[in-house]
Amino acid sequence: MRIDAYEDPGAPDRRGGWRYLAWLVRRQWPRCLAGAVLASVWMVLLAATPYLMARAVDHGLEPGDLGALAGWTGAMVAVGGVNAWLGMMRHRTMTKVRMDANFRTVKVVVGHATRLGAALRGQVGTGEVVTIGVGDVQTISTSLTAVGPGVGAVVAYAAVGGLMLSVSPRLALVVLLGVPALGVLLGPLMGRLQGREAEYRERQSVLTARIGDLAGGLRVLNGLGGKGLVADAFRRDSGRLREQGYRVGAVTSWIQALGVGLPVLFLALVTWLGARQAAQGHISVGELVSVYGYVVALGWPVAFLIEMGHQLSRGVVAARRVVAFLGLEPAPDEGTRDAPAEPSVLYDPASGVRITPGRLTALVTAHPSDATGILDRLGRYTPSDATWGDIPLTEIPLTQVRARILVADPEADLFAGTLSAVIGVPDTDPRGAGNCATSHNAPTPAPGQQPTGADEAPHLTAAINAAAAEDIVRALPDGLKTQVAAQARDLSGGQRQRIRLARALLTDPEVLLAAEPTSALDAHTEATVADRLRAARQGRTTVLAATSPLLLDRADVVHHLVDGKVAATGTHRELLDSEPGYRALVARDAEDGEAAEEGEPAR
Repeated sequence: MRIDAYEDPGAPDRRGGWRYLAWLVRRQWPRCLAGAVLASVWMVLLAATPYLMARAVDHGLEPGDLGALAGWTGAMVAVGGVNAWLGMMRHRTMTKVRMDANFRTVKVVVGHATRLGAALRGQVGTGEVVTIGVGDVQTISTSLTAVGPGVGAVVAYAAVGGLMLSVSPRLALVVLLGVPALGVLLGPLMGRLQGREAEYRERQSVLTARIGDLAGGLRVLNGLGGKGLVADAFRRDSGRLREQGYRVGAVTSWIQALGVGLPVLFLALVTWLGARQAAQGHISVGELVSVYGYVVALGWPVAFLIEMGHQLSRGVVAARRVVAFLGLEPAPDEGTRDAPAEPSVLYDPASGVRITPGRLTALVTAHPSDATGILDRLGRYTPSDATWGDIPLTEIPLTQVRARILVADPEADLFAGTLSAVIGVPDTDPRGAGNCATSHNAPTPAPGQQPTGADEAPHLTAAINAAAAEDIVRALPDGLKTQVAAQARDLSGGQRQRIRLARALLTDPEVLLAAEPTSALDAHTEATVADRLRAARQGRTTVLAATSPLLLDRADVVHHLVDGKVAATGTHRELLDSEPGYRALVARDAEDGEAAEEGEPAR
């Protein structure tokens, strides 16, 4: 019953929360069956102890038969020892059930997020994904306790009812009708809990997204003086979440209070009826002792049944959220025409930008969103009429586009791992931490591209050199083997930018589209990157959205965009001489650029 955290999780049932929970059970049915059997035997043996005690009193203690008393006492000791072992095995098995459900759900969610790719952010917020990964996964796995203790509670409840039937049909009837009555009383609260829990989870995901946005943009907000406004909005949102949490807690407290109080009243009734029957001579002293024991033994299954209902109510809410996430689909890929066999012109009719293959092209605009919109259209991340050669991009299979065109997102995620893995060379163990993250899309290595694994080391060195990132490697205690935190939080903004650029260059795509790849660098480093980037991409198509004169001066072609459309095209120096608007846009960095080229201190 080994749990393999890396095996194929299978195809989940997406037809609803209950069906998803059932699928988790079916995927590990031998383990779930073992947990149910162990829990059932464990709980039934808890009820067997009062039965053996009654036999010891009636057949050994009362008639004075020491041999019978010793025999029944020994049986109780043996049953206790076996039950202790069963309890341990039950707990171990159910822990494996929960861990399997946890890993399986994580793999399903992460796998689906990977399949969605760039479409993920457009369909669901970051907070929703984080809430699923942090809270819902754990809630779902915990709800599977119904498989073991839940089934065992039902079996033990029936067994105790059968044992009490041999003592008194009246007592057996009270026992058999008691728990259904508890279910009728607690059922409406379970339904209300599902509604409150669903709303709470929804608000929680919104607030989680707000926390991420606030943390990521705190420095900018502080500089613009907007930190107080965002903090006030966050305070209001967190207050609403707290109020919703109180509502969930109110329902939960009623369920827990009734779950504790009603069984006590129920068991007190059974004890009182048993004592009356013993006083009237309808049952023996030993049978009365057994009734007391059965009442105590009933506490476990009754408690588990109530807990099972509570956990299932929460689990199905979490499962519905997972199912809703799994229901998201990327835009259909209807491409049927092969991409151009040779490097070809990329053309965006919406802006008039024409990208000549094999050249370094720059896009300059006062509105960065205009340039990134063009890159997204040329990279086929948004619907457009863009063409590759004479073929519309939308008619080319997406896998072919991704294999040859890379859009390097300036805010691409950096996963935790060794620096070499973060840049793009996986650890020797394919299951090790730190597998590389994609820039915006990860091009599938095409025939003729660099190999992977150990043979990729020279290409890694070249990519690091082209991004002027050698000093980062030298400054880290273990060089490329140094562990880097998630999002490279232990590196500076400029270092993170160069790591992202090195990762993009390592893939060596036929077409590289990058937005502001040097915006966080000082002028001297930026000049170095500009020279090395041009040399590294010689003969390959590169498009940069930037306003830095240091980059623009190295470009073969510069498109000046006004209101999202090409207003002028030429070299950097030609546009400086002929276009006042272009000159005014890039002049703010010209002084820094000249200082860098003259070797003066960088900003």
